[in-house]
Amino acid sequence: MTTRLVRGLMATRFVSQAGGVAKSFLVLYLTQERGISPTTAGAVIAMIGVGDIASQLLGGWLSDRIGRRRTMLIGFLGGAAALIALGAATALPAICTAALGVGLMGELFRPVSSAAVADLPPQERLSAFGLLFWAANVGSTVATVAAGVLVRQGYGLLFWVNAGAALVAAMIVWCCVPETRPVRSAEPRRALLPVLLRDPVMVAMTAIHIVYFAMFVQVFSTLPLIMAGDGLGPAKYAAVLALNGIVIITVQPLAVRLLKGRDTATALAVSMLLAGIGGGLTAVVQGGAGYATAILLWTLGQIGVSVLFGATFASLAPPDLRGRYMGVANATWSVGAVLGPLLGTALLAHAGRTTLWLVSSALGLTLAIAVRRQAGSLRARATAKTPLATDTTLHPAID
Repeated sequence: MTTRLVRGLMATRFVSQAGGVAKSFLVLYLTQERGISPTTAGAVIAMIGVGDIASQLLGGWLSDRIGRRRTMLIGFLGGAAALIALGAATALPAICTAALGVGLMGELFRPVSSAAVADLPPQERLSAFGLLFWAANVGSTVATVAAGVLVRQGYGLLFWVNAGAALVAAMIVWCCVPETRPVRSAEPRRALLPVLLRDPVMVAMTAIHIVYFAMFVQVFSTLPLIMAGDGLGPAKYAAVLALNGIVIITVQPLAVRLLKGRDTATALAVSMLLAGIGGGLTAVVQGGAGYATAILLWTLGQIGVSVLFGATFASLAPPDLRGRYMGVANATWSVGAVLGPLLGTALLAHAGRTTLWLVSSALGLTLAIAVRRQAGSLRARATAKTPLATDTTLHPAID
């Protein structure tokens, strides 16, 4: 069952990411095809971000209530419908509603697939999460190339290809992904919030990762502005991002083997410190080679955090709340992705690039210290038979 599950999830993740070609050109589509102002287009993109945050929590809740497979199917089928609606909408209210639907449905798979992997035995989780991360990055690389080719045939084709990929992903789930949700006992269901508020380790790790992801997204929000200020155009920035993708695809499988069995807190601390230092270096480097060096350090930190992310939160999740815990965990990325560009661009505008990237280095060090303070608690929870007291009896439910 483990092999079938991981292969099915990898195939699903690859197809959904490789077919995700519409978002890359959404701003250009809205401004050029629909005649919307850049500010309004930004608001439409923000609607997708709002839907994204909500989808993490909704996906976790649904996966605990109705099962992992059903929630994935709802996400991909609903996402396909929302993408077609967004491509067909002409009035601004319809565009905004469809954009919200794209964010809400299109990201349901992430927390649910994390919950499915978290249902595996603890010793198998790190490798499985690493494989999903790798498949997603290969798919994203394919999407970047494919989008550039397909857009020459018109923006409308992007939405249909994206929707078609979502339907193919749904078919893979239907045929290849078994149900993993534990069978519940007759005990009353527990609400998430009361358990979460009594779980200081989960609260701390959630806050740490929100800050990390807000720092992380500076490479996509403020770095291109800084490189442009140095006279380096879009082609140089694209080359830097390509380096990031190449390093992830080649190094990440090695990182899984290297980090397996290592102390989680130590590995996370080093990874977050590398990401912070990599960001901080861009305050002083000059030219393409300097930026490439900084991005290499940043990418190594990214790989470490991404490989450990799912297994870390899975070890904290009570079995009966596993989907919802993983939903909260995945929401840290969504919240960080909203806060990071807002805070980063404001700091860049008012304090300058040196201050921005010094703050990045300081945050990397602060996060490393904060994670190390949780080391004992993380080890205790990882080795405990039940992460928190639970009302459920666990028996894997396999279709």
